[in-house]
Amino acid sequence: MRLLGRTLALATILALIQVAAGHAADTIRLAVQKTGTFSWELAAIRSAGLDKEADLSLDVTELASPEAGKIALRAGSADIILSDWLWVSRERALGARLTFYPYSSALGAVMVPATSPIKTLADLKGRKLGIGGGPIDKSWLLLQARMKQDGIDLKSDASIVYGAPPLIAAKALDGEMDASLNFWNFCAQLEAKGFRRLAGIEDILPKLGAKGAVSAVGYVFDENWAASHRDAVARFIAMTRKAKQLLISSDAAWDRIAPLTGTSDATLLRTYRDRYRDGIPRRSITDEEVDARVLYRVLAEIGGRDLVGPAAEFDPGTFYHAAPGD
Repeated sequence: MRLLGRTLALATILALIQVAAGHAADTIRLAVQKTGTFSWELAAIRSAGLDKEADLSLDVTELASPEAGKIALRAGSADIILSDWLWVSRERALGARLTFYPYSSALGAVMVPATSPIKTLADLKGRKLGIGGGPIDKSWLLLQARMKQDGIDLKSDASIVYGAPPLIAAKALDGEMDASLNFWNFCAQLEAKGFRRLAGIEDILPKLGAKGAVSAVGYVFDENWAASHRDAVARFIAMTRKAKQLLISSDAAWDRIAPLTGTSDATLLRTYRDRYRDGIPRRSITDEEVDARVLYRVLAEIGGRDLVGPAAEFDPGTFYHAAPGD
C-alpha cells in the first residue's frame, strides 16, 4: 500500500508538471509605431515582467507610421494598435466594429519662444503659425473652434503653415515662425530648448464643453475579437495600468526606457517624463466618453465630412467598457 501511495503521488506530480509545461500564455499581436511612445510602455512592461505576470505573450510588430498600424488591424494581422476615438467612430459608421480604450490624454500645445511678445491666444492674429499636421489635424480644429468663440478666425486672421511635425519643430527652433502647434512630444522638445507653452490644447477643452482631460489616443481593437478574448483583454488592460502606475512612480523605470526616446539630453528626458505622466488617464471610461461625444460634435462641425465621414454623431460603441461601471 505504501508503494502504491508513493506511485500515485509521483504520477500526480508528473501530471501537474506536464500540465504546467503544456500551458501557453495567451498571445496578443501588437502593431506599434517604432518611434512612438507605446514602445516606451512596452519596455516598462517587459522590464518589470508585467507581461509574464499577466500570463500574456506580446507579439510586437514595429511599423513606420500610424497608418501602417491601421492597415495591419484592418487586414487582421494585428489585434491591437494605437489610434484615436475619432477614427474609430468614423470606421464604425463605415461598418467596421472597432472599439477604443484610453491610452493617453497628452495633447499638443501652442508654443512660442521664451522672449516672444505673444502672451495670449488672441495675440496670434496677424502672426505666422506653424501647424504640425494638415488642415484637419484635431488639435488645430479644436484651437480654431475655441478662437471662433472670441470672434477670431485663425485660418484667415493668421498666416498658417502646415508641415510634418518634425519639420514644424525644426522651423520653430530656427525662428521661421512666430508660434507653432504640434504634437506633445515635439512640444516637449521645444520646451526643453526654452520655449514657452502659450496654451495646451487640454487648457481650452473646458471652453468647448469638456469637463476634464480626454484621452486623444487609445488601444484600438475589433470588438468581436475582444468578445472572444475577453479575459485576455482584461489582463492586457490591467497590465498596462500597472505599467502606467510604474511610470508615474518610478524614475528608475524611466532610466531603463531612456534609450528608446532618441535623446540623452537630461532636460529633454525630464520633460518627456513629466508630459507623459501628465497624459496618463485618470478618469472613468464613462466620463471620458461623455466628453468625447461633446468634442466630436465640435470637430464634426468645423472639420466636416473630410474629418468624420458620414458619421454626424459619435457612435455609441466607440469606447470599450472593460467592466460594468467603467
